[in-house]
Amino acid sequence: MVATQNKNLKPNRKHQILESLALMLQNCPGQRITTAKLAAEVGFSEAALYRHFPSKARMFEGLIDFIEESIFSRINLILTDHKEALVRCHHILHVLVVFAERNPGMCRILAGDALMGENERLRGRVHQFFEKLESQFKQVLRERKLREGKTFTINEAALASLLVSFAEGKISQYVRSGYSKKPSTDFNEQWQFLMANK
Repeated sequence: MVATQNKNLKPNRKHQILESLALMLQNCPGQRITTAKLAAEVGFSEAALYRHFPSKARMFEGLIDFIEESIFSRINLILTDHKEALVRCHHILHVLVVFAERNPGMCRILAGDALMGENERLRGRVHQFFEKLESQFKQVLRERKLREGKTFTINEAALASLLVSFAEGKISQYVRSGYSKKPSTDFNEQWQFLMANK
């Protein structure tokens, strides 16, 4: 996660809690994170944790907010900097795999692994993240016909779904491998194969 934004010497406690949670998700694969373990990691009491977040679900939501902000702010830059649809899609997917690689703990959230036994609302938030991502791909792909006068050999909605499935697969594989199979491995070759019948 990004460095604490508070300019004062006093650390931003909320940020500190979220960073510790992300690190625990990374370092304790397959384990459920309890508030007692998190409090011990941060050096607070559980009561102090709850002064900053009303529930553990809200802590996870803070990490999901971070994921959304990180990914979609970069996507907005891509859309500003690039006009060709396939270049945009390539860069969006690349942002996803690089983000995943640099934030292994966040991958456990995106893969659903860290949310087992947690509030069902959290799984809904992750579902919404991927739905929003798929909608973004659909929009980029549909604009190709208007901007470039080109169509695909596959329906745009089906292709958008395929691209999201590719990203989800990379993230899940990374988690399942204990972070040894990096999402960026063979990315460019796989992209070229996916686009061979564009």
